Amino acid sequence: VALIVFYLILGCFLDGFSMIVMTLPIVLPIVKAAGFDPIWFGIFIVLVVEMAQITPPVGFNLFVLQGMTGHQLPYLARVSLPMFFLMVGAVLMIWFVPELVTWLPAQMKL
Repeated sequence: VALIVFYLILGCFLDGFSMIVMTLPIVLPIVKAAGFDPIWFGIFIVLVVEMAQITPPVGFNLFVLQGMTGHQLPYLARVSLPMFFLMVGAVLMIWFVPELVTWLPAQMKL
């Protein structure tokens, strides 16, 4: 939960690539030491960074949508809210059922 909040706050100010490059060298050893699967963490971080990309005031994906559609940012933030909640649901699903993420890679180890 702390990582989700941390990345959502960072997403208000940075783009996704910068968030990952700046934080992964610090966060990944902590996650490995806590016993989380690195593949699971990779999927988790992608979902959380994408959630952060649509959080106002500096959600970069909102700026892309503004350029494409010409709508104002408050409108785009409001209509992207259902997608945000879908991503929250996906994060909760992989949190409570991590086998959703690790099943296919486990099958490829044969």
